[in-house]
Parts: sequence; structure tokens; C-alpha cells
Amino acid sequence: MTAKNIYITGAEPRSGKSVVALGLMELLSSRTNRLGFFRPVIRDEGGPDPVIDLMRARYGLNTPYEAMYGYGYERARALLAHDRYDDLLKGVLEKFRSLLADCDHVICLGTDFSGVETPIELDFNADVANNLGCHVVPVVKGIDRDPEQVVRAATAFLYLLQDRGCDVLATVVNRVDAAHLDTTRTALAAELKGVPPWYLLPESASLAKPTMTDIAQALGAEQLYATPETLNREVTNFKVAAMLLPDFLDHVEAGSLVVTPGDRADIILGSLLSHPSRAYPQIAGLLLTGGIEPAAQVMQLIDGLGTVPVAVLSVASDTFNAAVNASTVAATLSPANERKLAAALGIIETSIDGEGLLQRIATTRSTRVTPLMFEYELIRRAREQRRHIVLPEGTEPRILQAAEILSLRDVAAVTLLGPPAQVRARIEELGLHLEEAAIIDPNHSDDLRRRFAQTYYDLRRHKGISREMAYDLMADVSYFGTMMVYHDIADGMVSGSVNTTQHTLRPALETIKTSPGAEIVSSVFFMCLPDRVVVFGDCAVNPNPDAHKLADIAINSARTAATFGVEPRIAMLSYSTGESGRGESVDKVRQATALVREQRPDLRIAGPIQYDAAVDASVARAKLPGDEVAGNATVFIFPDLNTGNNTYKAVQRAADALAIGPVLQGLNKPVNDLSRGCTVADVVNTVAITAIQARER
Repeated sequence: MTAKNIYITGAEPRSGKSVVALGLMELLSSRTNRLGFFRPVIRDEGGPDPVIDLMRARYGLNTPYEAMYGYGYERARALLAHDRYDDLLKGVLEKFRSLLADCDHVICLGTDFSGVETPIELDFNADVANNLGCHVVPVVKGIDRDPEQVVRAATAFLYLLQDRGCDVLATVVNRVDAAHLDTTRTALAAELKGVPPWYLLPESASLAKPTMTDIAQALGAEQLYATPETLNREVTNFKVAAMLLPDFLDHVEAGSLVVTPGDRADIILGSLLSHPSRAYPQIAGLLLTGGIEPAAQVMQLIDGLGTVPVAVLSVASDTFNAAVNASTVAATLSPANERKLAAALGIIETSIDGEGLLQRIATTRSTRVTPLMFEYELIRRAREQRRHIVLPEGTEPRILQAAEILSLRDVAAVTLLGPPAQVRARIEELGLHLEEAAIIDPNHSDDLRRRFAQTYYDLRRHKGISREMAYDLMADVSYFGTMMVYHDIADGMVSGSVNTTQHTLRPALETIKTSPGAEIVSSVFFMCLPDRVVVFGDCAVNPNPDAHKLADIAINSARTAATFGVEPRIAMLSYSTGESGRGESVDKVRQATALVREQRPDLRIAGPIQYDAAVDASVARAKLPGDEVAGNATVFIFPDLNTGNNTYKAVQRAADALAIGPVLQGLNKPVNDLSRGCTVADVVNTVAITAIQARER
């Protein structure tokens, strides 16, 4: 996937992320009219987000406002307070994916470090960027920092993002003091070598100053007198008017916001008259405090001016608090302020190599699939073409709870096997709603049982099976469910939460058998690590495959990985890397690697290779330099069941990874096994996988 979606994030408040977002939107708007904008969390869900409003207005985005953000701060904080961090990420991902369908590129703007739990915001932004599949543009604040401090801040932020598995597209150091530009550039060039590129943006006094609109919106002020022109005036300083008018006038500076109680008629009228007289500096506006409206006679005098030269705002708070609050208001970009927008775009266009960045966006690729992305895609794809899955263990609570989730999310239609009275009693006991689920008792489904028995007899009589034996076997839920799949009554089967792997697989191996081109049935686990999903095979079925079977496992595992959105880069694991080792087991892996290259030259594969060289780029450079898979593998093929089963369980426990599987591959129709220690989520995911396999078949 190319870097079509970009996540802009800072490490602290007021880094100028909005300016960078505007510049990237402007840059990409020259290439497509299918442009999107998204924020994971906004400050006020009930009110407009100024940056979303800006992007919608300037770029003519027709997306509904509610579709352009994930949550408001209050809802996000509530989820965090109830330890529902994953639910927060899932909600953001779902909103974002809905937006993607109509866009060639989406620019995402991270949180502001002023609302969600600030200590975790850096981690939150990194997690969101990874789970949305975005490349990251970190924005580092340069204001009030010397070159050495800028370099430290930039390198620390980059290291933090890289440690969290983020793919960095480019780094922007914003708001750098003009006097330090050259020395900062030299210092950064010495520290940040190679790609990703970095850019310096100079500080702009105009962009840093809030306008009267910013003040009005931030303070919730009433606009007594205001026009678009007066509201766009920039506030460069704040003056609290506590003196008598003659003394106060000597303290007025250009761009002042005059803060005074609403009953100070002398200050109000003097400030307004000073503007057209040109005898005193031009103020930015008036902020009247205390919730006091000027006397009617004073208002009449102001009305008599015809055109009020500056904006006059009113707030309920006292003068001290109003002045403090106004002084903390940050500048924002507004669609109505063309001058400020032009200044922002001018800085971007003169400081960033637009063509170079566009080229990098077009060619930079990300192949990471995070666990949340993987799970979301499983459910989405399963829902696209709803399939029918049979669940033989119909009285098991985890199966029933998963069946309810599958029904509520419309993932698949399910049939439960077991005595209907027992199944319904367990459903009622658990307080579930499974009205749509079919329930079949193999012992009391004579027509199906006789039909399945005849089929089984026809398929297995050469093995000495009699009609009576076949009929008796069809009372077993695993055999009955498998025959439902064989006869296309169900599209797939999932079992194993109670039954053994052998009990689940034997009927399928005897009847459904292998698909064309597959030498054996094998398995994979989808290992959901904290920041990515990888594939382990075979960890459940084949005890000691020879070279030909190992090659078959590798090819089918690559096919399975690609089917579920994991780009296959195969590591054929052994205790030795490259040509250094000798021995029967490593020679088997070497031969299997050669067979895969011969049969599927399109697949990227490395082997024999040790696990550390397969996953760690620094080890890979030492042990297998120049190999495109080493250090970057996504599909890991183990030489035997002993190694594979132990390794997947070790990784599962040590890395706190979710292991989905075993997912069977090589069968004509999908049947999948569960671990007897599976969770409800495991069952849901495995059913979704089975439904997708059925669709792909």
C-alpha cells in the first residue's frame, strides 16, 4: 500500500500541525478531487471543529461533518476511564474506514495535547496512525528553542515514533526562529541523515497571533459589534484598562485587545474614537467584562458612529479572568481569513519540496497490518457476502456467546448442533438472544442423517466401512457438521473448543479432502503482535514434514496470508542462516526453499534462516546482508510441529500476542479447528476467517 493516507501529529501543544495539514491538503488537491480529512478526536462533539470546518470549506469536501471525526473528548475520556482503550481505537478505525471508500487520499490530524489524557496522547496518536494504516508526519515545535534543543526534540520524537512501529513519511520542524534557520538546518543535517526527509518552517508572527474571531470563539463571547473584517484583525497584545482614560491612552499599542468592564464608558468610547483619529495606535478590538452591557446612551453614541471600527465583544467573567483566558487563546486558521491562509500556504510552498514529497507519497509503501486492522477487515469482509457456518459444539457457552456476536454484527448465519432443548436451555441460562440461529440434533434428523450416511459409505466403503457404521458415525456432531459442508448445506465448519483437533479434522480429511494443487492439509496461526500481524505455519497438523511437504506448507501459507491482507515474505526457519549450517534438518529446509523458488518464483522467500535474522533488521544485516526478506518476514515456516507449536505458544505468552487459529489450508472446503482454551473473540474471528475462505473458494 502506498502512503495514500497521512497522519500528522505533534509531541506537544501549539506545534502548528494545522498549518502542515493545510499545506498537505493543498498539495494533494492538485492531484485529486477525491480528498478526505479526518480527526480521531475533537474537542467538542456538539460544536464545530475549526480545522474540519476549514478543510470542508476550502476544499469543497462533501463528507458529512459527523463522518470526519471519531469521538469527542468527553466520550473518549469516558472510554479511557472505563479501561476501554481498544474500543476507542476500534471506533476511530470504523469511522475512518467508512470515509476511505470515497477518497484517494485522507489527511488525518492528531490530537491537540489539551483534552484526552495528555500523558498517553503520544502513544494514542502512534496507535491510531498504525491502526489506520497511515504514514506519519511528525511536527516538532521550534519556537523558543535554540538549534541544539530543536535537534534533541526532533530526534527524540522520531525515536519514540519508530519505537512504536510508525512509518515516518517526513518530519516537519515548524515555527523556527528566523535568526536560527541556517544553524538549525546545519545541525539537523548532521543528525538526521538520509530518509525520511525533513523540512524547516520559519516562525510567522502573523500565523502565531489569534484573531478576534479566535478570541470570540474560545471565550464564547457575545458579539455586540462585529463584521468579518473586524473579526479577522490579529491580536498582538492585551491591555487591561483600569486607569482613567487619559492615562490609559498612553499605554495603548498597535493590535491591542482592550479588556475593560462593560460599564467603563470612558474607556469604551475613547478606544473606539482613537481608531479613526489616527492620533493613537490602531487597536484590534474591545473585550467587555462582567456581563455588563454599556448604558443605553453609550450604545446610542456608538450606533451613531455608523461603522464601528473594531469588534466589540462581551463576556460574563470578571476582568482579571477574562484577560487571562484571552491571553491563552491559540491562533487558528479560518476559511474567512484569506490573508492568514495565504501566509500559511506561502510558508509551506517555499519551505517544502512539494514535488519531492508527492513522489515519496506515491512510492513509499507500508505493509504493516495491525491486530485491530486485521480484526476489522475480517469482520468487514465476512459481512460483504454473508455465509452459513455450522458450529457442532452447540451447548458450549463460548460458542453460544460467539454466535450471538456473529448474529448481532451480521457476520454469518450459524447452525448449532446438539439437542434443541439443551441448547435453548443454555442460551436462556446465559441470557443470550439467538432467535435467528438454526438448531439441529443429528440424532433426530433422520433424512439428513441417512443422506449423509449414504455419502460417507460411498466415499469410505473401500476402507471397510459398512452402511450401519456410516449411519452410527453420523450421530457424531463433527461428522454431521462436516457432511453439511460436504453437501453445501453449510459453507464451512468451526469446532474444537471442546473436541480435540483429531476429532475435528478426521472427518474432513476422510471426506472433503485436499484441494487441487495442495499436497497436504496444513495449518497456520495468525499471530497478532502489539503492532503487526504475522503468520506461523505449520504449528498444529504435520509432525515432521519432508522437504516437499514443507514447500507445500510454505506456498499455501503465503496464499493464506495474502488472502487475509498480510503481504507474504516467507522465512524458512532453521537453526542456521544461509549456507553456514550442515545437517539433515537444515538441508531439508534448504531443499524446501529451493522447491518453493522453483514452483513459485513470484514469492519472496529466505531460507534457511534463524528467527532472529528473520525479524530483526540489524541481525539480518549481519547474517544475511542484502536479502529483502531477512529482518522483514511476515510468514514464518517452522521445520517441524515440535518447533512450531512450542514457538507459537512461547510468542503468545511472552509477547502477550493473540493467536488466531489453527486455520486449516489445503482443504477443498473450509473446516477450522479451535483451541480448547479459546476465547469468545477467538471463535468470532475463526468463524469470520472460515466465512472468507468459503467466499474465496
